Amino acid sequence: MVFKRRDRRPFWRIIVELLWPRGGWGRAARYVRHRLNRLPDPPHRIARGIFAGVFTTFTPFYGMHFVVAATLALILRGNVLAALLSTFFGNPLTYVPIGVAAMKTGYWLLDMEGRGPRPEDHTGLVEKFLRAGSDLWDNLMALFTGREADWTHLNVFYDEVFFPYMIGGIIPGMITALVMYYLSLPLITAYQNRRKGALKKKLATLKKKKAESHAK
Repeated sequence: MVFKRRDRRPFWRIIVELLWPRGGWGRAARYVRHRLNRLPDPPHRIARGIFAGVFTTFTPFYGMHFVVAATLALILRGNVLAALLSTFFGNPLTYVPIGVAAMKTGYWLLDMEGRGPRPEDHTGLVEKFLRAGSDLWDNLMALFTGREADWTHLNVFYDEVFFPYMIGGIIPGMITALVMYYLSLPLITAYQNRRKGALKKKLATLKKKKAESHAK
């Protein structure tokens, strides 16, 4: 195939580049910013797309962030590609503080209503993820083996992780997305105006040269 890589990357290298892309996350961020600036859409639509993408990174729907961001952008009448690019606001460097902010806010909101989780054990977050994944696999196998499904760990995961994360991500997600919206709107506007000015100047120069050639 024409676009197939000639050098097959080992699995460990793929994982490393997912966590730390070539050139680092700074270079990746500059690339995303460059693409956002050059999108052929009015600045307010691009900024709405950025809002949708950044807000999505504060939701616990991992693996579906592109779908959530695109849907939210369509609802807000924002640029869908801007929303997809802006989901890279969530990356291995930011997901830990995002998760901590969402979880702490979620526990705080639920405690205010007296609905805070009452864990029967004190297993860590990683252990809850692993146990929930084990339940999913075991229950999937139960469909073919006739064993009784057990949703205990999945229920614990929903009550103590997923639901607090989903509720708690709304406030920090809205604040961060609004900050990015109001920061990006004037920057994109200035960039597009500067680009239009450069194109007009270039066109005027070409017209002048063409008129001079005809005069000769």
